[in-house]
Amino acid sequence: MNIMVCYDQTEQSQRAIQLACEQAEAFKGEVTLVTTMEKGTPDQQDQINAAKKNLEEAEHLIRSRGISCRNDLLIHGLDRGEDLVQFAADRKMNLIIIGIVKKSRVGKLFFGSTAQHVILNAPCPVLTVN
Repeated sequence: MNIMVCYDQTEQSQRAIQLACEQAEAFKGEVTLVTTMEKGTPDQQDQINAAKKNLEEAEHLIRSRGISCRNDLLIHGLDRGEDLVQFAADRKMNLIIIGIVKKSRVGKLFFGSTAQHVILNAPCPVLTVN
């Protein structure tokens, strides 16, 4: 089982990692941590380096549990949701786990565009974690 975790170092994505580890242990799966950035301009080098470091730290945590893991930083100039869906399709992911934030009634009208795009367009099942 190929499990993709949309990782952005939030509390929700930390919970997504925990759930991914449980799924990987149960189904002998592999976890792929993915962070996406729309642009990778030279003035964003600090953000790129921080994202790489965060992915590597999370990967190390997962590997320490004996779970196969890899990470990918996507910088393709696409909308984040589109980038994640395309990556999942290209890599034939079996499951996507993404963190979401609970919103008020009014806030629900403006559900996070990245998560919404992934949920509505993913080529595989999507588990949301809040």
